[in-house]
Amino acid sequence: MTREEMIIACCTDLAGKVRGKAFPAVQFDKRGQRGVGWTPTNVQITCFDSIAESPFGSLGDLVLIPDETARIRVEIGDDAVEHFALGDIRHTDGRPWEFCTRSILKAALDRLERVTGLTLFGAFEHEFQFRNASSAFNPAFSTAGFRAERRFAETLVAAMRIAGLEPDTFMKEYGTSQYEVTMGPTRGVAIADHSTILRELLCAIVAQSGRDVTFTPIRDPAGVGNGVHIHLSFLERDTPATWDPAGRHELTRVAGQFIAGILKYLDSIVAITAPSVVSYLRLTPHRWSAAFNNLGFRDREASVRICPVSELSDITKAAQFNFEFRAADATASPHLQLAAIVHAGVQGIEEGLPTPDATTEDLSQLDPDELTARGYVRLPQSLPEALERFAANNTVTGWFPEGFADVYLKHKQGEIAFLDGKTEKEICALYEQTY
Repeated sequence: MTREEMIIACCTDLAGKVRGKAFPAVQFDKRGQRGVGWTPTNVQITCFDSIAESPFGSLGDLVLIPDETARIRVEIGDDAVEHFALGDIRHTDGRPWEFCTRSILKAALDRLERVTGLTLFGAFEHEFQFRNASSAFNPAFSTAGFRAERRFAETLVAAMRIAGLEPDTFMKEYGTSQYEVTMGPTRGVAIADHSTILRELLCAIVAQSGRDVTFTPIRDPAGVGNGVHIHLSFLERDTPATWDPAGRHELTRVAGQFIAGILKYLDSIVAITAPSVVSYLRLTPHRWSAAFNNLGFRDREASVRICPVSELSDITKAAQFNFEFRAADATASPHLQLAAIVHAGVQGIEEGLPTPDATTEDLSQLDPDELTARGYVRLPQSLPEALERFAANNTVTGWFPEGFADVYLKHKQGEIAFLDGKTEKEICALYEQTY
C-alpha cells in the first residue's frame, strides 16, 4: 500500500521534551499560516508523562505554527525519513502564548538587541551515552572508541549537513560508552533550534540500528555526567564583537557585563538551565561541571569559561573568541535555557556590572566566609533548593511572562512528586530512560 509523507510541527516544552502534532506534508504552507491545534494543559506534562497541577484544566485552545526556517527533512534509512519543523505556540488571535519556550527566547533576544544592538552567536555541545552498546569499554578519547561508532558518526554528520547544521567534531568521551558531538555556531533563535534538531536526528539515527542513547545528566551517581556546554559570543551586524585586546580577560565591556549578569543571577536560573532532580548529582565539585558562580579562564569546572583561541587558525582571533556556559544539561529546553542566560546577561549590562575576576583555584577548598567575601556562592545542591531561589528572586521571575514562574514551579513540583519514595538508583534509572 502507498503511503503519504507527514511532517511534525513541534516545540520544546518545560520538561525539555520535543512534542508536537503531525499533518500531511503537502499542507505545510497552509499550516504555516493557521497552525495545528494545541492544548494549554500540555505545558504541565512532566518528563515522566504525569500531569502536574495545571491552571488551565480542560479549558482553552492554542495553535502551534511550524516555522519554515526551522524545518528539516532527512532520509536516515532505506524506509525512514525525519521530517519536522519547530514552531511557535500562539493564541488563536496570533499572540505569542506566554508559555511557549521559543517565543520566550525570542523575547529575550529582542531585549538583547534593543539594549545593545548586538546579535547572539553560538552553539550547543552535547554529551551522551549509548545505553546498549556492544562493548561497555572503549578507552577515553581513543581511536578505538571512535572506530566503534564510526558508521554512526559519519551518518550523523551527513544528516546534520543535510539539515543545515554545520558539523564540527565527534569523539569518544571519558565515560562508559560516552561520546560528544559539537557543531558550528549560528545566530539568534537558531542556536536553540539547532540544538533541538541535533538531538532529534541523533536519536532517530541510533534507533535505526535498534539501539538507544541517553543524554541524562547522571546515569550512576558514582559515574561521570553528561553535560550541555553552550558557547556564546556577539556580532555587531556581521562583525565579531566579543574580543577586545585591551579589555579585562580580553572581553569587550558589554561581554564582561553580560557574563557578570549571568554569574550574579546564576543561582536563581540554574533551576531552568539544569532542571532535573539528578542534575544536582552532577553539579558538584570535581566533576568537571560547575558548582559555584565563577568565571574561569580555560577552567572546565567554572560555570562560565573563557575559551582558548588558536594562533594557528585561519579564523581571526576576534571570530574565534567566545565564552562557554557550563551549568546546563539536556533535561532542559534549549530555548528556555538560552532565554534565561540571555536575560541574566542583559540584566548585567543594564546594571553596569564590572567584568568579574577569573578564578584560578579550587573554590571548594575555600571556607564559606572567604567565598562570601569574594562574591562567590555555592550553586543549589538540589532541585527544590534551586526552585526556591528562582521563586524568591523577583528580578529573575520578572523576566518571564506573567504567570510563567507559578506554572514552571508547579510543573517541576509535579516532576519531584512523581519520584517520591524512590531510591537514588531508581531515580537515576528513570531519568536515563526519559532523556
